Amino acid sequence: QVQLVESGGGLVQAGGSLRLSCAASRRSFGNLVMGWVRQVPGKEREVVAAIWTASSTYYLDSVKGRFTISRDNAKSTVYLQMNSLKPEDTAVYYCAAKRMGEDRYYYWGQGTQVTVSS
Repeated sequence: QVQLVESGGGLVQAGGSLRLSCAASRRSFGNLVMGWVRQVPGKEREVVAAIWTASSTYYLDSVKGRFTISRDNAKSTVYLQMNSLKPEDTAVYYCAAKRMGEDRYYYWGQGTQVTVSS
């Protein structure tokens, strides 16, 4: 079983920054694709960013140039640095994980709230 715990959410003003962290099960972390997924009530979930190697990443178009995903396998932790935040970034952000080759994310954290005020 993979356990994920997010932290780092909060309330910031537009243009500000936050850094989200996700601590994962150490034994399996290196074999996982890690992602950050956000959800607003009434809207579909969005995969904001994902990483499977240090240089292999994915970003949602609307966050490119503003968000950066990274991972530290030795610490079994994935990060999401969010800069130039906008009110439309307000959502619950979930850390998610899947194994290479799997079609969807099977492991989820409980989420952390990010609120960006105008």
